[in-house]
Amino acid sequence: MSGKKFLDPPPAATRDNASFELLRVWVAEQGQHVSLRSGTWEDPFAWGIVLADLARHIVHAESMQRKDLDIDAFLERMLEGFQAEIDSPTDEPEGELMQ
Repeated sequence: MSGKKFLDPPPAATRDNASFELLRVWVAEQGQHVSLRSGTWEDPFAWGIVLADLARHIVHAESMQRKDLDIDAFLERMLEGFQAEIDSPTDEPEGELMQ
């Protein structure tokens, strides 16, 4: 893992004045912490597309780091983890809406 604490925005986000940050995920105090822009879409289907696209970005990034990666097996294992957490959460979301 790199020593940088913050990730750089993608070049398109820097170029596009209409761009906005949608989601930020941190590992802190031995847990996951999330900031997200709620109310972005009325139809939750759009969030499903975001999650699917995010999964593909994760697989792509990992395949660039590990040339021998079995992409299908990696994605399948990630989906198993997703389904396991949906079926039996290891924690419950908490927090507050902040402006």
